[in-house]
Amino acid sequence: MSGTNRRQLGERERYVAFAFAGADLLVEADLDGQICFTAGAFRLRFGAAPESFIGEDVTGLIASADRESFAASLSLLPERGRLSPTVLRLANAEQTPFVVSGLHLALSGEAPRLCISMGPVPIPQDAGAPLAPSPASLLREAEARIRTPGRAGGQLGLIEVKGALTDELRAALTQQAGGMAAELAPGRYGLLSGLGETAPDIAAVTARLEAILAQHGGTAGGGVSGEVVALDAHGLSPMQAVRALRHCLATFTRAGRQGLQEEGFGEGLSGFVEDMTQRAGTIRRAIAQRRFHLEYQPIVNLADGVVHHYEALLRPEKGLLGASFGPQDFVNLAEAVGLTEELDLAVAEKALVAAAGLTGAQRLAVNASGLSMQSASFRTALFNLLEAHPHAGKRLMVELTESAEIEDEVGAAKTIEALRAHGIPVCLDDFGAGAAAFRYLKAFRVDYVKVDGSFVEAAMRGERDRSFVAAMVDLSVAVGAKVVAERIETEEYARTMQSLGAHLGQGWHFGRPGPLPKAAPVVAARRGVEQESWS
Repeated sequence: MSGTNRRQLGERERYVAFAFAGADLLVEADLDGQICFTAGAFRLRFGAAPESFIGEDVTGLIASADRESFAASLSLLPERGRLSPTVLRLANAEQTPFVVSGLHLALSGEAPRLCISMGPVPIPQDAGAPLAPSPASLLREAEARIRTPGRAGGQLGLIEVKGALTDELRAALTQQAGGMAAELAPGRYGLLSGLGETAPDIAAVTARLEAILAQHGGTAGGGVSGEVVALDAHGLSPMQAVRALRHCLATFTRAGRQGLQEEGFGEGLSGFVEDMTQRAGTIRRAIAQRRFHLEYQPIVNLADGVVHHYEALLRPEKGLLGASFGPQDFVNLAEAVGLTEELDLAVAEKALVAAAGLTGAQRLAVNASGLSMQSASFRTALFNLLEAHPHAGKRLMVELTESAEIEDEVGAAKTIEALRAHGIPVCLDDFGAGAAAFRYLKAFRVDYVKVDGSFVEAAMRGERDRSFVAAMVDLSVAVGAKVVAERIETEEYARTMQSLGAHLGQGWHFGRPGPLPKAAPVVAARRGVEQESWS
């Protein structure tokens, strides 16, 4: 039923809602998220009258990079009663950061409503730089420009600053970009223009940064350089272009501008794919010859520290693809040249051999890309492999990774249900890090959800992020999944994640990746022994 036919709330109730967050904007929506009342500065923020938004989906007011997390919070609002103040960006050209709060109102004689209050982010007097998005938000927005027909692709600017970086330089990056600017690694930034605007002029941005450096007397070994990557396919499929984009950002984060040139990104995303096609033979032979080994990291029960299972982590031969290439680079390249299924099956085979040595009820978890899980040929090959290792197969778990977005969700669901029917639990990996994670949680029945380590680290720094992790845990538990928290570095991390509802933990506090123990330890971490930080 349309919200426009419902009687509006009384003035007293509306006043309470405004007072709830001191909002500039107030939106009332039904439980389906359809807007039925608007008030406030919509013309200032969106350039349109408040009433023009009636009947629209309330999530459309939030920038695409933050939309899925907002939708997840809304789904919990009727149960929790309140959405704690959360910083999200509006879906306007400026991507304005706003504090968004919510209240579930169920008044006598009225249909329940979701009352959403939005107000500007308070800026402390000593704030040194504008609020910047996360690298994950930048990647999601860039991917959306590639995937969505009719959207201006624009360009991704990659800026490298060598030497000390001041708050003034950081502020200049955000201001000069005209949109999104995220720090990918110390001194390495990704820039995207605002929606509907032209791409950032990288030459102008670098000139501005060089001028600021000069004003401060420069830096030892300092300098500024920039690279521009067009966000279009140029004959590639959107999936190919997205894979290339992910590897582009990973390469720049790891090796800077020089790494981009070495990987062929000087000719854009299509140039990289062409270069990688030529290297596909090397990767295919490496997989066929099993020129990699697995290391195993314990995942433990947070309640008592007892090892629950191990995750099998791929480690290719050193120097296989160059001195600077790491395990994730190998996986990304295999994905980029269409060898994901072969790699996932090879890893599963090695893990099954290792699993035969486990004792008790412990299992080994192997990663499987969404590209593999949606494939009928992979499903057939995987179950043939399980039949060849019937005893070890009972000790396997599968972690669904989001390195590539699943296009055939029906096919992926078939694989997941077949695994679970054979007694093999399935875990949704890196929950929250990718754009489709919340959709996958709704589409697939999984046994475990692994909260991405970036959210765990953020939760240790602030109450807002702890509230968000708590909401992620609640959502996972609501669909019947247990929760694994990544990057548990200290006992404090472990206690905090347990207090937020997580069941299991993984991180250097409990053990680094290494050989599978001959006799698995009862407790993974020795309390009171300081361990090196996760990186």
